[in-house]
Amino acid sequence: MQPRPVRLIRNLNRTREIVSVFAAHGFGDLLRRTKLQRLFSRSSRSPRVKELSLAQRLRMALEKLGPAFVKLGQVISTRPDLVPPEVIEELSRLREDVKPFPSEQAVAEVEASLGGTVDELFLKFDREPMAAGSLAQVHRAVHRDGTPVAVKVRRPGVVETIERDLMLMVDLAALLEHRVPEARIFDPMGLVKHFSRTIRREIDFVREARSMDEFRRQFADNKEFAVPNVYFELSSEKVLTMQFVDGLHVSDHEQMAELDIDPHHIAEVGSKLFMEQIFKFGIFHADPHVGNVRVLKEGAFCLLDYGMIGYLDDELREDLVDLFAGIANRNVPKVSRLMVEIGEPLGEVNTKLLRTDVRDFLGAYYGVPLDQVSVANLLSDFLGILSAHGIRCPGNLMMLIRALVALEGAGRALSPDFNLANALGPFVKQVLQDRYRPDRLASEFFEEAFEIGGVARRLPGYLDIIADKMSRDKFEIEVRPAGLERLTNEIDRTGNRVTVSLAMASLIVASALLIHSGPGNAWFAIPIFILSSVLGLWLVYGIIRSGSL
Repeated sequence: MQPRPVRLIRNLNRTREIVSVFAAHGFGDLLRRTKLQRLFSRSSRSPRVKELSLAQRLRMALEKLGPAFVKLGQVISTRPDLVPPEVIEELSRLREDVKPFPSEQAVAEVEASLGGTVDELFLKFDREPMAAGSLAQVHRAVHRDGTPVAVKVRRPGVVETIERDLMLMVDLAALLEHRVPEARIFDPMGLVKHFSRTIRREIDFVREARSMDEFRRQFADNKEFAVPNVYFELSSEKVLTMQFVDGLHVSDHEQMAELDIDPHHIAEVGSKLFMEQIFKFGIFHADPHVGNVRVLKEGAFCLLDYGMIGYLDDELREDLVDLFAGIANRNVPKVSRLMVEIGEPLGEVNTKLLRTDVRDFLGAYYGVPLDQVSVANLLSDFLGILSAHGIRCPGNLMMLIRALVALEGAGRALSPDFNLANALGPFVKQVLQDRYRPDRLASEFFEEAFEIGGVARRLPGYLDIIADKMSRDKFEIEVRPAGLERLTNEIDRTGNRVTVSLAMASLIVASALLIHSGPGNAWFAIPIFILSSVLGLWLVYGIIRSGSL
């Protein structure tokens, strides 16, 4: 994607703020290479910044730029396949430092969005928020039927702010890839696009409500898993009203003991439910950290905040099962092949070196009892191999890995003896056994046979079309060399600019000669001079827009 400096100019104040913050945190050289510093920034590096590492300076700059950039940093911190470990570690410390917005604004948002006063909509509505974040805050309320509810209200103006920053992030990432070629290894555009999808899902409360309802329906018969009920008549894109969950935090071990709840059992239940989400339904809660886990007093496992949901298609699920089976069986060729197929290679992969690293990776875990295997460490080593061989991890798989690591952390907060591998191993084994059930094999056989039959029916028609074109000498093969179209466009653009420049220069010279020849020619020379000025401005605008200034 080509950078568009004009969009940066349209948001000049915000662009200047972004560039100034990065300049103040020691990124002046990068700004000079992207040619942004001379256009916008006059900031100098703070003396204190000189003593900090690059990762620390990046974290501080993102925190200074506000919620959208903090969340971008949090997304980057989940991509060890693209970003160095020291940057991952530093960005994982990013925290949102936001204050609740005024309760009057929250009430106004609720009333405008739901079409009634809070006194008409709810039996009771607490003006003071119980929690606040960069995107929304939550108020306690009571439904008209007496049920306690939580009302999540989107922060006023946050969508416009995020969309503005997303647009600038896209242009800055394109500029970075265009003018700093070595930055492409970190895939700036890919990171921004992944972040854009993630945050847009988080600010759409209708989508979150539907996700909660889908989880609730899928696990309706499971009494050990609770999903808060959604009140759709009291929800909109800006407001989400759901059942209030009065549960225990994962660290409330004393209260669990008083209620005769076994924390280890709860952790095992949660992990099995998560495996079911992944391998049975292909949709999973992508942020099951300790803050989003509650234990109900009747002993059920409950997840909160469904703003971040991951999806896995059937093909990826099957590949993941094969990958885990290959790891368990120490099948080096199979694991190596699946790494390339599942991932997105940035270039040619050296198969021999990859197999060597995979053999060492499997050797570190082969023969180790499941209860001694750390899933977080295993996945970290897996991502390390991908990164070392230039294989990018797909966004949905990265979300799954992040979720598994968070789930293992929540499980160990419930019970220090908990190990996610104990749930993962048997589930993968069960999925493999189900794959070869006679009824499933028969179903897949008939599906494949039906598709092959369809191709066979269409094949004679395609052959007839090809033969007809060949008989009339109209059969053509189109060859498109990679990169030739871009080169041709650049040559055409350069030629056009040279032509306009020559025409402009000629007009300026002609107008100057006419004026010099006598005052009586001014009426004719001035319009020519104005025309040449317009052509000059148009040429400069075109160069700025192309990002080649």
